[in-house]
Amino acid sequence: MLRDLISDKTACFADGVHTELRAQTNLTRGVSMMNGNLTGNVRNENTGVSARVYADGVYGFSSTAEYSDEAVKAVLKAASENAAFMAAHAGKNKSMLPALPCGSVSTAYDLNDPEQRTYIDFAKALDAYIEAHCPKLLARVISVRADSMEKRIAVSNGCHSHSVMPRSYVYVFMTAATPEGKPVELYEVMGGYGTFDQNFKDVSDCYEAVDRLYLRILEKACGVYAEAGEKTVILGGILPGMLAHEAVGHTVEADLVLGGSVAGYNLNKQVASELVSLTDYAHTAFGSKVPLPIYVDDEGTKAEDALIIEKGILRGYMNNRESAEHFGVSPCGNARAYLFSDEPLIRMRNTCILPGTSKLEEMIASVEDGYYFLDTNNGQADTTGEFMFGVTGGYEIKNGKLGRPILDTTISGVAFEMLKTVDMVSDEVVWASSGMCGKKQPMPVGMGGPALRCKVTVGGK
Repeated sequence: MLRDLISDKTACFADGVHTELRAQTNLTRGVSMMNGNLTGNVRNENTGVSARVYADGVYGFSSTAEYSDEAVKAVLKAASENAAFMAAHAGKNKSMLPALPCGSVSTAYDLNDPEQRTYIDFAKALDAYIEAHCPKLLARVISVRADSMEKRIAVSNGCHSHSVMPRSYVYVFMTAATPEGKPVELYEVMGGYGTFDQNFKDVSDCYEAVDRLYLRILEKACGVYAEAGEKTVILGGILPGMLAHEAVGHTVEADLVLGGSVAGYNLNKQVASELVSLTDYAHTAFGSKVPLPIYVDDEGTKAEDALIIEKGILRGYMNNRESAEHFGVSPCGNARAYLFSDEPLIRMRNTCILPGTSKLEEMIASVEDGYYFLDTNNGQADTTGEFMFGVTGGYEIKNGKLGRPILDTTISGVAFEMLKTVDMVSDEVVWASSGMCGKKQPMPVGMGGPALRCKVTVGGK
């Protein structure tokens, strides 16, 4: 556990000056195997401390990889000097940011860190099961991953926070051949919030998911190409979450709004069907903990849910303290930093489209000629909301029934136009949290949503 060397340093904070002090440790553990051969073996640790001071509308920042009493005092001194320098040369003649009392928050616990052999043995055992029970594969890849972010934060608003965010996942990739001999691939991700020993008590816990993936890859190998053009589709699985994050979420981050994002022109306007609502959740959604809960952000702001879209109307943005002051709203705790040496940026936490009232079976039955898309391997969008996602798994829908599996294709559109075509929303949410958002710094994020019936452009073959 990260020692507390910062709580008593608040006495060193300058009076009336917003100051943030953060100590942080990032752990990364990983093992990869391909066809039974160990191809990756990673074990990293990154620890340090940083300070940030606000003066005259600009920040002074300093960090060091040393973590000691002397180092903490040194970064505080350097950050104050940097703030004074920046204010003298690039000051914006702005007053201090308003105080936002937060108090003390602790969500930490003793983080069990298994030795590397644990990950290697698990990967070997799972690979042996796949080799024995999935004989028709061209290739198999297993990736075992665990990471954590532990932070101690002391802020001049009185915030004292100690948090740990552990994640652990097992990825299984399978490759099979079409009748023509062309390779096709699918993958499954297991795990989530928690340490590896908590999420994976026994390798047999993964067998059901592996068996399901094997059946699906054999189906896909006999699949057909989707027909290109605008189609009525049901987006299920991870795709609504990807849409919420990539195509909507980034457009409503306040720094990108100020940079010209399409969301800047659409506040309080209709951007989606009235069936669509979207929120960036802090720590709790629908009565349960979200995949990656945040209680305090790295500016010392208490984390609360950020309402983005309400019944089709764009209602707000995600802010840090400075952008919230600019827009005249209260920040909800969206300022996050990945490493101790990073300054906090406006980032998503757990961005999700809210569930509706339709049953998935009813949605499928309502489609005469379309597709049910489930899996994606990538996605990209820009600040206009235009997006393109790769689709790696799904099925035809013919006369209200699932048909043949489809081979890889793409879907594309403009988010705020496509969302207006949503006419059915399922009553169950699917979450995903294994990826990293790559906005200047990597960052663990959660994303989710229910199945959506809508119109999108399908790329075809």
